[in-house]
Amino acid sequence: MLKLQHRLPLVIAVVLAFAGIASGGPLQEDLKARRARAMDKLGPDAIAVFWSAPPRVYSNDVNYEYRQESNLLYLTGIDQEDTTLVLMPGNGSKREILFVREADPRREHWQGHTLTPAEAAAASGIETVFTANLFEPFMAGVLSGQRTPGLSQPDEAKAFFDALGQGRATLALLLEPQRNLSDDPGPARQFAAKMRDRFLGLQVKDATPVLAELRQIKTPYEQAVLRQSVVISTEAHKAGMRAAAPGKWEYQVEAAIEQVYLSNGAMSWGYPSIVGSGPNATILHYEKSSRQMQNGDLLLVDAAANYEALTGDITRTYPVNGHFTQAQRDIYQIVFAAQEAGIKAANIGAQPDDVQKACDDVLRAGMVKLGLVTDPAGRQFKIWATHGVTHWIGMDVHDVGVRGKPLAAGMAFTIEPGIYIREQALNDLEKTPENAAFIEKVRPLVARYKDIGVRIEDSFLLLQTGVENLSAGLPRTVEDVERFLSESKGSK
Repeated sequence: MLKLQHRLPLVIAVVLAFAGIASGGPLQEDLKARRARAMDKLGPDAIAVFWSAPPRVYSNDVNYEYRQESNLLYLTGIDQEDTTLVLMPGNGSKREILFVREADPRREHWQGHTLTPAEAAAASGIETVFTANLFEPFMAGVLSGQRTPGLSQPDEAKAFFDALGQGRATLALLLEPQRNLSDDPGPARQFAAKMRDRFLGLQVKDATPVLAELRQIKTPYEQAVLRQSVVISTEAHKAGMRAAAPGKWEYQVEAAIEQVYLSNGAMSWGYPSIVGSGPNATILHYEKSSRQMQNGDLLLVDAAANYEALTGDITRTYPVNGHFTQAQRDIYQIVFAAQEAGIKAANIGAQPDDVQKACDDVLRAGMVKLGLVTDPAGRQFKIWATHGVTHWIGMDVHDVGVRGKPLAAGMAFTIEPGIYIREQALNDLEKTPENAAFIEKVRPLVARYKDIGVRIEDSFLLLQTGVENLSAGLPRTVEDVERFLSESKGSK
C-alpha cells in the first residue's frame, strides 16, 4: 500500500524531534530496552547487523525525501542514511555498536548536518559509535576472532569468539524474502553469502521474526506516542469534514487534513491520503484526489499522520452535503454494526480471525437482508466486502507481527469493515448459470446502491482492561456524523 513518504524532513531533521530530549531521556531508555529485548531473543552466540534504508530516486537526479528502515529506526531512533547497528548479545559491556556516516562539508552544504558520533550516541543511547568506514574492518576482526576497534579487551567478545570456534556462531540479519530461486538476492542475502564463504562454520539467521514479535507489543512509551499520533489524525479528519462540500475538490479536503499534520508536529503522513468521492469511494487505494464533489456524494477519507515514527489508521465516510440518503444510510448502518461486532470480539486471547468472523457475519447478514446477497452462509458477500478488517499498526501503517499469535495487551490494530457497490463486480464474475441467476436477481438492488462505498476504520490499543479506541473522538454513528457536519457548516 505504502509509497515512500513525500513530506519527510531532509535526512536527519526528524532525528532530534524523534529524540526530543537529551541522552538518558524517556525515548533513549525505551530504545535501550528494545535493544536489550532483541539481544535476549537473539542469544549470546549471535552477532546481528541492521542497515539503514538506501535513498530512493524520485526522478532523474531528485530523490524521495528520506525514510529510514523501520527496524533500524525502532532500535536506534536514527533517521539518517549510511547508519549501521551491530548487536553482540554475548559481550561483557560493549554489546551495542553504531556506525554513522563520516562528515562531508560539501554534502552537508547540499543536504544539511550529519550527526557526529557524539550526537548519534546522545540520540540513540548507544555509547559506542564509530564512523561508517570502520564497519568492514570491525566485522572482519570480529568474525576472525581477533581484537577489533571498540573491542580491545581480550574477554570483551569471548562468548561470541568461543561460539565461532565451536561452529555455533550466528550472523543475524533482516533477510529479504525470496519467493523463488530466480529472484535476485537482496543486499542482506548477498552480505550473508559473502560472510559464509569467508568465515566457514558461520550460521546465518533471519532476525525478521524477532523484530516482528517485539514491534507487535507496544511499550508504554510507544503507546503514549501512538495515542498522540491518533489524536492529531482525528483532528485532521475533522478539518477534512469541515472542508468538504458540494462543488469543492477532493484535493481541498486532502490539503485541510495534511495542514493539521504539519501544524501539530507530525512532519508527514503515515501513508498516502485516500480522499474519494462518489464512485471513487469504491476504489480501495484511490490516491488522485482530483474529482470535484457533487451534491449527494459520499466522501470516503482514509488518512493518518506519522508522528514521531508511529502512525494510526483511520477511515470515515460521510455525505458532502451533510445528510445521508436512505440508500447510503442502509449501507452505512451495516458497516457500523459490523465494526461494533468486531470491537466486541477484540479481547485478550482471541485471534484476529475472530474479529474478522464477527465482522463478516454482520456484513453477510446485512447484505442478505438488503438483497445484495442471496447466499446466507457462504462467501458470496465478498463480492461487495472485498478486504480484511484488521491489521497491525505502529511504525508502519501495515505493521509487522507474528501470524497466529493471540491478541495480547500492548497490541495495536485496526478494525475496518467496508462495503463497496461496484456494478463492474457483477461483470467480473465467472460466466456460470449460477452467477447469471444471481446477477439477474440482484441487479435492481445494485442499481439502487450503485457507487456507494463505505468504510469505517478506527485505531485500537488492547490493554489489560480491554480495548481502547484511540480515534473515538471522531464522529462515527450516522447521527453524530450528521450533527458534526451540520454544526461545522453552520459555524462557517
